[in-house]
Amino acid sequence: MISPSEMASLQCAQYAHDMRNHFDILSLSKADRLKHYGLHFAKYVGRLARGPDEAKTVERTLVDATLVSLSAANTLHQDLSKENFVNKQNSTQLDPLRVLADASGRFADACEKIDHMEEFLPIAKRANLDIMAWLLCEADDKNLELISEVHKRRRELADRHFYIE
Repeated sequence: MISPSEMASLQCAQYAHDMRNHFDILSLSKADRLKHYGLHFAKYVGRLARGPDEAKTVERTLVDATLVSLSAANTLHQDLSKENFVNKQNSTQLDPLRVLADASGRFADACEKIDHMEEFLPIAKRANLDIMAWLLCEADDKNLELISEVHKRRRELADRHFYIE
């Protein structure tokens, strides 16, 4: 499991990564950013639901979703290092993917509430925490070295923008 200091480091590094490589998204309003992240979460649930029919690996999807959850946390002013992520799923769901689908759906619900000027922030924050908790547990279950894979994926994404020094 990731320590609080490692989580803080990941979150700060995500901000720097986003400033350099995803300024188009950071330039959006916070509401539009959250909607963008909600669409990403839905995409990742779809990837995982396709199973072996999906070209991208489960590990790649876990890493990509972690990056988006970190970005969402930054947009929500959510300090993930202060959260207690336990190394188990606290769910009665038989299918672990349903836990992610539920949290992603709640995140989308929060985004939809923005347009209606309804209370959305607590819902979005709780959903993002649940997404990150699920990702950490899945990475742990799969023995995925999440921190090193996150750094590796950021380098791949940064290389796309060869014109930025």
